[in-house]
Amino acid sequence: MSIDRVFSVVLCGGSGSRLWPISRDAHPKQLLSLDGGDSLLQGTLTRIVQCPSLALAQTLVVCQEAYRFVIAHQLEAIGHQARIILEPVGRNTAPALSLAALQALEGGEDAVLVVMPSDHVLSAPDHLDLALQRAISLARGGAVVALGVPPSAPETGFGYIQRGSLIADRMTKEAWTIQRFCEKPLPELAQAFLDSGDYLWNSGVFVLRASVWLAALQRCRPDISSAVASAWVGRSEDMDFVRVSASAFARTPSESVDYAVMEHLAPAQGQAAAGLPAGAVVALDAGWSDVGSWSAVWDHLPKDARANAQQGDVLLIDSRDSLVVSQHRLVACCGIDGLVIVETPDAVLVMPREKAQQVKAVVEHLREHGRSEWQVHQKVHRPWGWFDSVDSGERFQVKRILVLPGAALSLQMHHHRAEHWIVVKGTAQVTCDDKTFLLTENESTYIPLGKSHRLENPGKVALEMIEVQSGGYLGEDDIVRFDDVYGRA
Repeated sequence: MSIDRVFSVVLCGGSGSRLWPISRDAHPKQLLSLDGGDSLLQGTLTRIVQCPSLALAQTLVVCQEAYRFVIAHQLEAIGHQARIILEPVGRNTAPALSLAALQALEGGEDAVLVVMPSDHVLSAPDHLDLALQRAISLARGGAVVALGVPPSAPETGFGYIQRGSLIADRMTKEAWTIQRFCEKPLPELAQAFLDSGDYLWNSGVFVLRASVWLAALQRCRPDISSAVASAWVGRSEDMDFVRVSASAFARTPSESVDYAVMEHLAPAQGQAAAGLPAGAVVALDAGWSDVGSWSAVWDHLPKDARANAQQGDVLLIDSRDSLVVSQHRLVACCGIDGLVIVETPDAVLVMPREKAQQVKAVVEHLREHGRSEWQVHQKVHRPWGWFDSVDSGERFQVKRILVLPGAALSLQMHHHRAEHWIVVKGTAQVTCDDKTFLLTENESTYIPLGKSHRLENPGKVALEMIEVQSGGYLGEDDIVRFDDVYGRA
């Protein structure tokens, strides 16, 4: 069995709740752009292509089913080919990596997997290749390798890896055995880690052979191994996606790579067992950041002469050390110092920068009190495009709708609402009961309550429409699908 081949595995789960209100459960951090360019996922995939060690690697993306079409569209936008493996429910990184390992073994090769999160950034990505060369060399020899970042501050929001003895090998200079994994420390302990010089931040990037991971998981967590294997046996292919058995995967325990296997490779934690592979850590000095909070985003973005970072329509007067993001309207700030202000069409966040970790408490409050803002944006992405709820009141709602070229909504019916459709741009093909007809710009139609209907874009440019809904109940769950090209019927 050959171990020469390398796969890039991009884990695209997580909700990114610490970047609310821009990141929401239905459209999380990895799918967003933080600098006005590519999304974090697209940036990760671009680094893969530009890294010599990974340029010829096949890419596997593991993601939750709810994000599949947005991810597919983002890959298509940058011309990146990947196999997309769908998780029916989120079960953390250990089961996700196991699915990728099983997929990599399908070709009869015991490939080396370079496993990375989809939502991190590197300010010096050219340094990544050297670290990967060292890690891949160790992984081919059977080691499970973590990439550790030399710390620059006593961060309490990151996990740490204590390095052990230097691995004496010309190719693996700046590689060490793993002595201990440490969870996010209190400030005093984080400072002690930094002062000792023996600790690295855990980047969440791992390099290992597919068979080595699966064997180690079987030894450390046979319950996870068995459940994932059962889900994989029940897999099917749907369009460009690999679907595993939903019922089997739902029985899989939720666990991280660190807890499931990596900590068992660290002798200082008293858990090392015979038959497990060697653990190693390789230094990654490439300007790494997990951009996991608004404070980290401020660190990442360019700043003006007063250390302000800003995006969108922002006016700053006599202000310093602040981050201001505007998505929807002018945000004017006078005399602020050390604040984070983030404006979206349906929510505004204001807080001191040093309190950035408290955003999760906001999200939990919204969830517990039944507010929709924790989960969805005013603009909601769908497989066929998106809709933006621009106004609503008693018994009415107004939406902007964009349908991608060649895309179609499901054939559906509503019990409680009627709809008026006005075409702003492009051409719409409308089905209403037994009639099918075309609408062009400035034309409109009416869909009565209870009538089956479908909207399609037969053209080569995006279809833009205004939809006015009226009725006694206007929730998104008032929909009966009869037929759907995206498998939602």
